[in-house]
Parts: sequence; C-alpha cells; structure tokens
Amino acid sequence: MIDLTQTNAREVARRVNAGELKAVEVARSALDRIEAHNARLRAFITVTAEQAMADAEAVDRAVAAGQSFPLAGVPLAVKDGFWTEGVRTTNGSNALLDFVPEADAESVARLRKAGCLLVGKTLMHEYAYGFTSQNPHFGDAHNPWDPARVPGGSTGGGAIALATGMALASVGGDTGGSVRQPSALCGVVGLKVTYGRVSRHGGIPLSWSMDTVGPMTRTVDDAALMLSVMAGADPKDPTTLPAPALPDPIMPDGASDLRGLRIGVPTGFFFDVAEPEVAASVRDAVEVLRGLGAAIVEVPFPAPEFARAAHRAIIFTEAAAAHESTARHMNNGLSDEVRNLLLAGLFFTGNQYLDGQRVRRVVIDEYRTLWRSFDVLATPTSPIVATPIGVQEVEAGGQMTPLVQLYLDHTLPFNLTGQPALSVPCGFSRSGLPIGLQLVGRPWDEATLLRVGAAYQGATHWTDRVPPGL
Repeated sequence: MIDLTQTNAREVARRVNAGELKAVEVARSALDRIEAHNARLRAFITVTAEQAMADAEAVDRAVAAGQSFPLAGVPLAVKDGFWTEGVRTTNGSNALLDFVPEADAESVARLRKAGCLLVGKTLMHEYAYGFTSQNPHFGDAHNPWDPARVPGGSTGGGAIALATGMALASVGGDTGGSVRQPSALCGVVGLKVTYGRVSRHGGIPLSWSMDTVGPMTRTVDDAALMLSVMAGADPKDPTTLPAPALPDPIMPDGASDLRGLRIGVPTGFFFDVAEPEVAASVRDAVEVLRGLGAAIVEVPFPAPEFARAAHRAIIFTEAAAAHESTARHMNNGLSDEVRNLLLAGLFFTGNQYLDGQRVRRVVIDEYRTLWRSFDVLATPTSPIVATPIGVQEVEAGGQMTPLVQLYLDHTLPFNLTGQPALSVPCGFSRSGLPIGLQLVGRPWDEATLLRVGAAYQGATHWTDRVPPGL
C-alpha cells in the first residue's frame, strides 16, 4: 500500500496515469488511514468510502482506455460547507443534518472531473463562523501534532486530513483566514485565492463579498496544480471573472531563482504580537528567500484596527442576511453560539454596513500604494502556535488578548482587500507545533506567490515531517 504521508498529489497522478499505480490502491490507502485515525482526530464528518472506490474504479477504467487526468487517483477531502452530489452537506450543523445536494459545488465538480477521488466531508466550525473547529454537534477536531490542541478553523478537518495522509487534496473556504490559519497550525499548505478567481457556486455562504474557495495541499506545487483545475469563470457565480491565465502548474526550471523579486517584511504589528518562536521562524524564512535572490524591503505596514472594524461590520451583516431565517427558527439544531452570532448581525444598521464598505475602500487603496514598493508581503500566518482546546484568550504583546483577534488579525485584512495569500510551513516550536509563513500578493498574481512558496519549500524540509503516532 502506498504511504500517503510520503508522497504528493502530482506524483500520485503521474503514477496512476502511467499505469504504475492503481487509483483503487490509493483510495484504499486513504480510507485505511481514515479508519485508523479519524475517531481520534475527527477530521471527517462523513466518510464516503463507497464513493471513493467507485471514483477510483472509474479512473482506472479510463486510464486503461488511454485517457489521462491532471489529478488521477488523488484522494480529495471537501469541507462540509460545499455541496456534494448525493452526499449530505451539513455545514457543520445539525440544522442541515438531512441536506443532500443534487449536484456538486463547481470547484468539487472540476476536481472530480480531473480525476480526484472523494473520500469524505471534513469537520468544520459550525456554519464556518469560528476559528477553532470545536463543534458541538460532531465533536471537536484535534490537531494531529498535539491532540489536546485545536487545528484551527474553520477548515480544520481538511488540514488534519492532509497532515495525516487521509487525503492529498482538500477544498476549503476562506472568509477571514479559514484556509490559511488551519494550514499553518497543522503544517500544510493553504492558498486563499483572489476574490473571483474560483467559483463559489455550491458553497454555503458566510459573507458573499469576502468568501473564497481555495486549495489545501501538502506542497505548493500541488496547490498550483489544484488551482489550475479549480480556477476560471463560471456563469453560475457572477463574481468570477475571465481572469488572467495561470501559468503551467509545473514549476519551471529556475523557479528557485528569485532574483528581481522584492519581498516586503512589515515593521510593527505583524511581528510585535507574535510569539518569539514564531517571529524567529518567519524571519529565518525571509533570510532563506534572500539567499534565493529576493530583495528584502522593510515596510511600515499599518496595524489592522481599521481592517478589523470593517471586516466585522461586513461579515456580521452579510452572515445575518444569508441565514436570518435559520437563526430565527428556534429548535432547528443550530447551536446557541452560532445563532447568537447570526442574530447579532441584525443589529448593525445600514449606515454601519456602508461605513464598513467605505473603510474597506480606504484599506484597499492604502494597500495598493504599499505594494508599489514590493511584490510579495511576508508575515507570520498566525502570531501564535495552536492553542489548547477550550482556551479563549492568551498573552500577546504583554497583555491578554482574545484568541479570535490573534488568530485572524494577520489574515482577515486580505479577505477585505480580495488579495491572494499563501500559507507555507516554515518551522516548528520547541514543543513540536507547526509555524506558518504567509505570503501575500497583488490581486490575480497567484503565480508569483506560488513561485516564491515553491522556491522556499524546495530550499527547506519542513513538509517532510509527519505528526507523531502515524
């Protein structure tokens, strides 16, 4: 049986297309790992073993007939907020326990057409409205590096599945950091795409003007491959645009040469609140990029107070608008925590929502000006490593700070601006917990982020590590 902790999506697809490996063998390996570890870590709400084997058999028949697929035989985990045909989609809540879509979400459909095997629907924070993946209905998700700690959220289950070899590709949603933050805390790769790059059709909304759908993988190269399949205009999602073409997802020779690129490193906030081990690991990563030829530019980057306030006004209002009827219907399976968050959004006035959108415009203009002096911004994805389950606040910068603020302040500004951002593993704490490097680019310039991330990953070996007990 193939060890899915020691390979990647591109290599599996190459071997399946070449006839060296059967997709059914890959499916069995993924399902065996799910059976061995899911009860302890709770990566999945629903495991689709029969569907995975049927998908695998179909891929093997097609390959035997001479066809090839970009992602042939790659086990795919899908966040349970995205439709899957004939498979329940709960959005992490008992309120949707019996919802079975009649079609796949567009991103899922494209990946399955490209040869992916659906192995299950991953555990998430209920209604994607949280950052820990503690779930009152399906149990708390556990970080594979230390099961007493959170994996991050809201796409926590997808990050667990990748770190443990239960899957090699995962579909996640990112509205404030929900792809990047669990990727950082679990030691995998997560890409928040430019708003409009990937169709959101078939995704249950949280904030229509900030929701994005993106790939989570074990390597940057795999994220590029997934994105090449997922991206593109979709008439079912009017926010998608005929965007600039993505480059060949295979990283070209010389991709590790970063000469001519300018990496911005913020002074102030992003590092001031970071734990010393996190700050040191990210600064070491910046030095690796310097060694690959990139020019390092210090940037007086603004603290996120205005971005945080605008994001809060927008997400609360839009989430309430999307789910008001569910929140008002008592005894329907929705938890009190999420019901109260949704109902709180009804108390924002129209003027407050518009003020949030006006501040958003100011932040976008300010960031565009800043990006004239560099090409990619480098920050910690999260200023802290994974925290124990149940903790609500921790000390940072000399004072106790709510966990939600620490986990999201580094990521939410780029949902507000619609920019792409990539989280790549860049180290471990002394206690063995992963640390993530966040790379942020200009709108529609995922290509540069992937180039920098792949160059960094090729020069380091953080992704080679596997959680204990596997």
